Amino acid sequence: MRFDPIRAGPYHCDMFDLLITNGTVVDGTGADRRIADIAITDGRIVAIGTDLGEAHEIIDAQGLLVTPGFVDVHSHYDGQATWDELLEPSSLHGVTTLVMGNCGVGFAPVKPGTEEWLIQLMEGVEDIPGTALSEGIDFTWESFPEYLDALDERRWSVDVGAQVAHGAVRAYVMGERGAKNEAADPDDIEQMATIVRQAIEAGALGVSTSRTIAHTAMDGEPVPGTFAAEDELFAMGRALRDGGGGVFELAPAGAAGLDLVAPMKEVEWMSRLSAETGQPVTFAMLQVPGAPDLWKEQMQASLEKVIVQGGAGASATLEELTHPSNAYYVTLRADAMAAIRTGHERLNVELGAAGRRRLALWECVEGGCAAWQLNHLPMEQAAEAAV
Repeated sequence: MRFDPIRAGPYHCDMFDLLITNGTVVDGTGADRRIADIAITDGRIVAIGTDLGEAHEIIDAQGLLVTPGFVDVHSHYDGQATWDELLEPSSLHGVTTLVMGNCGVGFAPVKPGTEEWLIQLMEGVEDIPGTALSEGIDFTWESFPEYLDALDERRWSVDVGAQVAHGAVRAYVMGERGAKNEAADPDDIEQMATIVRQAIEAGALGVSTSRTIAHTAMDGEPVPGTFAAEDELFAMGRALRDGGGGVFELAPAGAAGLDLVAPMKEVEWMSRLSAETGQPVTFAMLQVPGAPDLWKEQMQASLEKVIVQGGAGASATLEELTHPSNAYYVTLRADAMAAIRTGHERLNVELGAAGRRRLALWECVEGGCAAWQLNHLPMEQAAEAAV
């Protein structure tokens, strides 16, 4: 039976470009897994079913999972994306869309002469070798829109989205004062808000910041903005909204377990920010040895804030749940968010793929579906890798 997933009806084709047969399809909708064939023509999935017909190329996926491409909402390819087309290792792990510019660190805006400082900041926070960044990045931009223009000249194996980083913005506006985390005055805040708004208008997916003292530059100084007051943070949130909307992302205070009181306080202001601006706030969450159940308290408090303030536009999203030995990305699906808003206590939370999974996969793009085929693990091994 042939079925067109786009037109919801029969699809007729004498010869497909590619046919993936006998795979175990897990389509991401919550439906039960099923054995099905997938037909691709002109880079788009055009039919899913059985006995679809002939194809120029056939891949037997028996015993393998066939899934949508994974979206990595937290990455740091800000430098690598300017010179590397493959964006490994993410592209090898089933990721087909990644978002960079997280944790308040990035490479735009940048004043001429401060490029190395941004590199040292990224190296300190994310442990990306500064030598590689220095050799690989050609700083042809100053503003964030110019950075996006430079990215537009690139072509990658996956889709890429960028956020404007608070640390870079603060240092650009305040110079050494910003880098040393001195308090911002009203003029500083206005300038930062303007830069954020312009970045969103130019195509940034959001704005990010870091408030954990575990994030430091190579000189030991915390990321600019770590101790920013609410007026600075809320100004960026309003700029995000005014620029067209997006995500406010952060690594919250106490996230690394160095402060066991701060995480719950962070939930309070994050929920107020989301309610006032109508924009989603996403944050990193870790399970820490000193308080192994703290993450549960944070999750519950976040969900309760959404339920109480949902009518005012609040949206708290768990960005990542990190166990000491494994990291997973957590996505609250649309139906799960609907459950929150109606007060349901139990949520359907999906964990992203463990890094060892390498699957046959497909991803819907612009109303159609583009297809990729990767090296695979047998289905049983993939399932074990996800535990």
